[in-house]
Amino acid sequence: MTAVADEERDGGALTSLDSPLGDGLGVTKRALVDHLDAVADRMVPLLAGRPLSMVRVRPGQAPFMQRNVMKGAPGWVRTVPVWAESAHREVHQVLCDDRRTLLWLANQRAVEFHVPFLPAGSHEPTGLVLDLDPPDGADFATVVAVARLARAALEEVGLAGAVKTSGSTGLHVVVPVAGSPAEDVAAATRALASRAARLDPAIATTAFLKEEREGRVFVDSTRSGTGTVVAAYSPRVRPGLPVSTPVAWADLDGIAPGDVTVTSGAGRLGDWAALLPGPQRLPADLVAEGHTIPIARVAAMHEGKRRKRAREAAEGT
Repeated sequence: MTAVADEERDGGALTSLDSPLGDGLGVTKRALVDHLDAVADRMVPLLAGRPLSMVRVRPGQAPFMQRNVMKGAPGWVRTVPVWAESAHREVHQVLCDDRRTLLWLANQRAVEFHVPFLPAGSHEPTGLVLDLDPPDGADFATVVAVARLARAALEEVGLAGAVKTSGSTGLHVVVPVAGSPAEDVAAATRALASRAARLDPAIATTAFLKEEREGRVFVDSTRSGTGTVVAAYSPRVRPGLPVSTPVAWADLDGIAPGDVTVTSGAGRLGDWAALLPGPQRLPADLVAEGHTIPIARVAAMHEGKRRKRAREAAEGT
């Protein structure tokens, strides 16, 4: 049975707008649609040309990640084939290149919008990110302090970045880059994360394993290169739908997680494009330094295997 449209925007039908968006979120589907419509002019340029990964919700179901285009998508929705390593198959990911596509995705209850820094068909990422992930219950002032460590590490090597909330409990420090392949961008990110953590190891760490972080903020370097990060202005699947919010460096002390939600007004959202510096070339010595630092996930995997072997050996004695 086809749902009756409540209204139409940009040629697309919108349905069930006044129904709950999903379980425990406390907002209607209309709130999501209205928010994405209000930020479309700023958000679409951040999504355009990049394979989109979405977190969708449905009443009565747990939120789920979707990379393959939804069944029954209109013919005007553009997609790009991408090899999904985890699924061992090719999927067709949406390219959200216009307002009509963004609103169609909102009507499909797509809440979170995650994109890589690597545009479709390119081998050179347009940016890198230091994802600052605090432990449960951490004072947000500590996360802000680690963001300033990241900024200092950037300045040491002649780079500049901008900061936004993750929409959850952390912060993202983003650096636009140009002229480097993905593996070099990932290496530079590892070097920057290491430098930031060394500036104050009492509050910051690059330890991938949670049990080794000892209550410190994790400076995550693994989302650069071919990884993804939630886009600025994207809501997050949490009560009230908090939004990933651009913040000027001078205003960091005045924010808190969850300050901006889909219902608190798009007027409170800064202009991410204006806060970002222009694309920068990565220093060769920074890239070389990063290539000497093990990839965090790989190192953690090997450490996990080593610990398992040690446990099995101990149990066998």
